[in-house]
Amino acid sequence: MAGLSDIEWTDVTWNPIAGCQMVSAGCTNCYAMRMAARLEAMSVEAYKGTTRKSGSRYVWTGRFNLNYNVLERPIAWKKPRRIFANSMSDLFQDGVPENFIKSVWDVMARAPQHQFQILTKRPDNMARVVKSLTLENLPNVWLGTSIESAEVLNRLDDLKKVRAAIRFISFEPLLGSVGKLKLKGIDWAIVGGESGPHARPMNADWVDEIHQQCDAQRVAFFFKQWGGTNKKAAGRTYQGRTWDQFPIQLSA
Repeated sequence: MAGLSDIEWTDVTWNPIAGCQMVSAGCTNCYAMRMAARLEAMSVEAYKGTTRKSGSRYVWTGRFNLNYNVLERPIAWKKPRRIFANSMSDLFQDGVPENFIKSVWDVMARAPQHQFQILTKRPDNMARVVKSLTLENLPNVWLGTSIESAEVLNRLDDLKKVRAAIRFISFEPLLGSVGKLKLKGIDWAIVGGESGPHARPMNADWVDEIHQQCDAQRVAFFFKQWGGTNKKAAGRTYQGRTWDQFPIQLSA
């Protein structure tokens, strides 16, 4: 699946993999599980078998499908775009064939007009695979990890081991304090609260903590949303303004 996105920090999504596996608290209310269940109910082949009903909601089964039908789609897009790769999945989840990841890298190399943003909750896998495949450090590929609380702060150290032109962290859904951050080698931070019918609240103090450290360590700061059951009503204004910094803005 691929299409225009309403995610504030990207232009379009591209999903050569469908389906995922839950690994931490940040996965509990994942929007992609709900969307995948709808797509599966609509008989979209890529999402067949990826979700199951658990009580009143749908969750991942752990199955993922390689979606070769959309693999080369970004090459045909001539206008430069920011492309969020695998917004509905995780390219570096356990079991994804390394040769398939290499094919994704090949597509990104053949589409230098775009900026590709790849986000994982498994930066240890990312570091290992990128190194083992001796993948080229493409200047148009940004690699990041999700950190929802201090409980998974080890992902920051794993991310620093990854060869990348741009490294970034998505603190979304932000579920608790992340504590002291050593951001050397990190270029960009995204912060956002959880949204959806079962959204857990985000404390403003947790946002302040991250923003202050980004400012002190010269890391671009992007505030995505406060979230909640009505994210549009909650808005994305923080400290009286919107924060839409990208890493290239601080590179000069």
